[in-house]
Amino acid sequence: MATSLQNKLRTFFQRAPKKELLAILVLLLAIVFFRSERKELSTILPQIHKANPWLVIAGLGMTIVYILFQSGIYRKSFASIGLRFSWARSILLFLKRNFISVFLPAGSISALAYAPSQIRKAGFSKTQVYQASALFGFAGLLTVVLAGLPIIILSALSLKHSQSGYAMAGIAIMILLVATLAWATRSFAQKGMLYRFFSRKFPATIPFLDDLFSANVNKKQFGGAVLYSMGVELCGILHIWLAMQALGIHASLIAAASAYIAAVLMMVVSPFLRGLGAVEISLVYILQQFGYSLEQSLAVMVLYRLFEFWLPLLAGIIAFAWKGRKLFLRMAPALLTFTLGMINIVSVVLPPVRSRLHILHQYLPVRAMHASNLLVLYIGLGLLITAAFLLRGLRSAWLIAVGLSFLSLVGHVTKALDYEEAIIAAITLLILLTTSGQYRSRSSYKWIRTGLQTALLSMSAVLLFGFLSFYFVDQRHFGVDFTWRQSLLHTLNSFLLVEDSGLHPVTRFGHEFIAIIRIAGFLTWAFLLLTLIIPYTKRQKTSESIRQRARFLLSQYGNSAMDYFKVYKDKLYFFSDLQEAFIAYRIAGGFAVVLEEPVCAEEHKTAVLQEFDQHCKKMGLKTAFYRVNEDSISYFRELKKKKLMIGQEGILELAKFSLEGRDKKSLRNGLNNLQKKGFTMAVHAAPHTPDLVQQLRRVSDNWLQFFTREEMIFAQGMFDEKELMLQDIITVSDAEGRIVAFLNIIPDYAEEECTYDLIRKTGDAPAAAADALILQLIEYARGKGKLFINLGMVPLTGLSQPDNTAEQILKMVSPRVRRFRRYDGLREFKEKYATFWENKYLLYEHDFDLFQLPNALRKVMRPVH
Repeated sequence: MATSLQNKLRTFFQRAPKKELLAILVLLLAIVFFRSERKELSTILPQIHKANPWLVIAGLGMTIVYILFQSGIYRKSFASIGLRFSWARSILLFLKRNFISVFLPAGSISALAYAPSQIRKAGFSKTQVYQASALFGFAGLLTVVLAGLPIIILSALSLKHSQSGYAMAGIAIMILLVATLAWATRSFAQKGMLYRFFSRKFPATIPFLDDLFSANVNKKQFGGAVLYSMGVELCGILHIWLAMQALGIHASLIAAASAYIAAVLMMVVSPFLRGLGAVEISLVYILQQFGYSLEQSLAVMVLYRLFEFWLPLLAGIIAFAWKGRKLFLRMAPALLTFTLGMINIVSVVLPPVRSRLHILHQYLPVRAMHASNLLVLYIGLGLLITAAFLLRGLRSAWLIAVGLSFLSLVGHVTKALDYEEAIIAAITLLILLTTSGQYRSRSSYKWIRTGLQTALLSMSAVLLFGFLSFYFVDQRHFGVDFTWRQSLLHTLNSFLLVEDSGLHPVTRFGHEFIAIIRIAGFLTWAFLLLTLIIPYTKRQKTSESIRQRARFLLSQYGNSAMDYFKVYKDKLYFFSDLQEAFIAYRIAGGFAVVLEEPVCAEEHKTAVLQEFDQHCKKMGLKTAFYRVNEDSISYFRELKKKKLMIGQEGILELAKFSLEGRDKKSLRNGLNNLQKKGFTMAVHAAPHTPDLVQQLRRVSDNWLQFFTREEMIFAQGMFDEKELMLQDIITVSDAEGRIVAFLNIIPDYAEEECTYDLIRKTGDAPAAAADALILQLIEYARGKGKLFINLGMVPLTGLSQPDNTAEQILKMVSPRVRRFRRYDGLREFKEKYATFWENKYLLYEHDFDLFQLPNALRKVMRPVH
């Protein structure tokens, strides 16, 4: 039992996250330290408030120099191995790595493995990136040693003997660090003891280590990296010295340098959060050893950490966020519009500032302010509704939001001089105006016409009703005998939802009468608002003559396995006015979703795409291109489309496929078992008898029901008896002649290639039935003299090296979403046959489109009824 307990304890301590626990312990100690010194901490705020602003600005300027020096180390480190790396990329690389290093275990080292997009776009290999990053780290450690040793010796001489113990410890740490680093580098470079140890214990790392230490380092360029790194150390020392000067205390360069070296040492050896907590404690302790009070040391520490930790960290956040600035600008108008709507409603509820009302009374009558107050309230409700439609890119929603934001701006000023709310309204209006180009989706003219007609009719009816009612209503309900002018004015005020200070109902009937008119007004304006922003939907119908024209162009320029579906019954067509070309697409959710690319001569594809893009802008549609080949992306560069890898298409090279060999044993066994059980494969040449098609219908219906699938189109076909009559069919039948599986062969416009569409089987069909169909298709294709078989696309596979954030998210999410797991089985099935895989992409305009495109794609893939 004792042995078992001992083993459990050993396992626990081996698996325990020691670095993270140590970091948490240091943070807890820092919290206890700062909590115990809370009185002193409260006294440093006045000191910081009194700091010399010009010296604080100088410290901020030094932070910029510090970032440039750090970036310079990267630039020279890459130059040391013969790679050119621009200043802009170097700055972004430092800021991003500096940011993530705070959150990684041993962040100062592990962050060097992070390779953001600017490195990938530069075309550097992983080995080159690691080599340059290692030089960056080595230069940083080297200059800490070079600058630290003399500083520690000088500080030891300047302190009392009893206070110099920390200096001796620092010297010992420095010597040990330099010796260990030099020995390790030499051992790996000359394949010494450490290299041999790694080759025995970690043989998989040897190729990487060989590549890492095989670089021919340009000593002159690396010397430049060391100089930049020395500049970093100088910036750190000057930051502490400037903090002392700004706070008006005695500034000692030796004290500043000693405190800086101690802080850097704590940061280097820190396992987590880059020494957060430990750095602060060490810096305060060292300054106290030089005679500074606790309050002074704390104040210097706060300013130094602001200059050298928090500001670069903030710059790192901005560097990461800058990549998503377009996404922010796409979402910002809707978010600000919604926020402004909420502010409008809340500002009406809250009491106004009396002093501002006093000023406003001098310029506006009270009645005007009451009218503006109600106007702001109802505008707020309108803004909340409009914000939802802004996300869909509706042009009419944008126009309404601009108008309501302007009215909010005026309303807040005239209501009670609420300049804070007016500023938010102005910012919202400004962002709406600057992002006007992204709102292209049209509203339905039919609904707009209906809304305007209904509003005019309702307004006329209510005005007539109210005018007559007010004019003839009994005096006792309002205490007034209304004239015709008063009747018309009070009806208008009530219908337009404006406060009417001259109307005072005194009976229940009077209150109900006013409520009826106001409710009618509210419903009328709400209905009008909705009809103005209901999206325009194009009826998707194409005549047979247009489809025949598309088929003719396809016969001239078709070169894809997807071309067959470009003349499928669900497609709309755009024909170029300039070239012999067409584009097949469907409309859904404000998008014109195109299948692949234009059908035309290659030299005209870019021009046709630009022509189509302009056509869609006039229709108020955004464009998206589905299942684009990797080698076709160049055609879209002029349109500045973004790309998202959505899967891979398997291609079988017939000359390389054989059932021989150990890896094909399972296929041979499956085929033999089918034959032993009396199953037979057959190829049925078109046209077919109605009886055969009905048998296929039974198999298809059983497949849909048993496997809980539904028909999908756009980039594939559905069960269509008319289409199947004209296509060759491969079937698998049982011993009784009953068809249990089938596959239909469709036209493939790619040269020397064969492909299929539907591959379906009954729930009781043998597992090998699908393999039998593919094997029979291989024989069919060989008989037709084909060289390849297109096996179709497997979605959400092949994302081994994501190229952007969206692909990284897809790679992370797809294995965890249950509905996507079936693609793994599909991939395994096709990998038995595929010789190679081709990447397929979705091209789109804006990152924000990825929130809307999945729904649009689902709609275009629904069958046309």
